[in-house]
Amino acid sequence: MPSDPPAAPQAGEQAALVRGVLAGDRRALAKAITLVESTLPEHRRGAAALLEALLPRSGESLRVGISGAPGVGKSTFIEALGIYLLEQGRRVAVLAVDPSSSLSGGSILGDKTRMERLSTAENAFIRPSPTAGSLGGVAAKTREVISVCEAAGYDVILVETVGVGQSETAVAEMVDVFALLQMPHAGDDLQAIKKGIVELAHLVVINKCDLDPSAAAAARRQWENALGMLHSSSPGWRTPVLEVSAAQATGIDAFWRQVESYRHAMTQSGEWADKRRRQAVDWMWSLIDAGLHERFSEHPEVRSQLARFTEDVAHGRATPSGAAAELLQLAHGK
Repeated sequence: MPSDPPAAPQAGEQAALVRGVLAGDRRALAKAITLVESTLPEHRRGAAALLEALLPRSGESLRVGISGAPGVGKSTFIEALGIYLLEQGRRVAVLAVDPSSSLSGGSILGDKTRMERLSTAENAFIRPSPTAGSLGGVAAKTREVISVCEAAGYDVILVETVGVGQSETAVAEMVDVFALLQMPHAGDDLQAIKKGIVELAHLVVINKCDLDPSAAAAARRQWENALGMLHSSSPGWRTPVLEVSAAQATGIDAFWRQVESYRHAMTQSGEWADKRRRQAVDWMWSLIDAGLHERFSEHPEVRSQLARFTEDVAHGRATPSGAAAELLQLAHGK
């Protein structure tokens, strides 16, 4: 028998949870994230109140998104970067998103086991989350989790995407800097470069360059040439291509210098603050879209007729557009 879901926190518990997060208590932080990620209606109300209480302490971190195909070494790179940042006196939170199975709905959530050193460090926090059907390579509540981690005092937030292809673009709408990891032998990938994820990248990293230095150097030149033919997502910034060996922790310092250079350039131009404002508005609209979808799905008339319309569309007795129009009319009480 499945266990009952945890009860929504009462007022006193909620206040204690807020105090714990602001104090940087890891158990309170984990509990707060679980509350924010919950889909239960009573938990959503508590999560909204929690986020409102934490808002004054949010927004001060440097948010870095990291994407790349499976096997490129994202977890190794993030651990090496995290260790480097800890040595610089930073506090680092890693939000690692794992793909959920389309069949079972389950997710491995194995990033903590792949970042053993970082997961035990005092000033680091790793939170794996399943995509649970969300598109764009990130989890549905990644934005909210970023805010909670910021309120807990983590000044660098690393967001690792699933890494399954060109659709990994949602992360670029919630971070300050977006890095794309590639393998040294990337010739085939270059033929597919047009737009999408590549144009959104602020930095391209050729990882595992120690395995074949000559191939890594060739890949870097190919990427530099290809990027020169694309529009940059940030005017005034030319996307650099870096050679890194995360396994040997070489090139990590150069990567971070480029992150800082990008932040300085964007701050000087005013684009940094503008981007944060746009992201906040985009977040609002994404929540509106999700709320409208939820209200539609929970509407009594829609729920009573949805199975019939679905069956009719599946067997060609109704068109998708016609069925959608009638269901929307039901949701609006017409």
